[in-house]
Amino acid sequence: MPRYIVERTFPSGLHIPCNSDGAGACLNVVDQNAQGSVTWVQSFVSMDKQKTFCVYDAPTPSAIEAAADRTGLPVDSITEIRVLDPYFYY
Repeated sequence: MPRYIVERTFPSGLHIPCNSDGAGACLNVVDQNAQGSVTWVQSFVSMDKQKTFCVYDAPTPSAIEAAADRTGLPVDSITEIRVLDPYFYY
């Protein structure tokens, strides 16, 4: 399955509460993604909480876009990636 970085912008910042509401919001994204064989692997959030860089496994970029439409999440860009391990050369 191809792996992608999905860049998102949240002008007002990304605010996910650290409680059951936040957990429910994340699980909703996971459930909506699964409808299109999309897996949210991990996300990185900028210090100002306005940008996220999310790692996804998905069959195609359009599957990620469809999942984002279902969840109402923004998508700035989708880039297919490969792993480069710096310790490979040692």
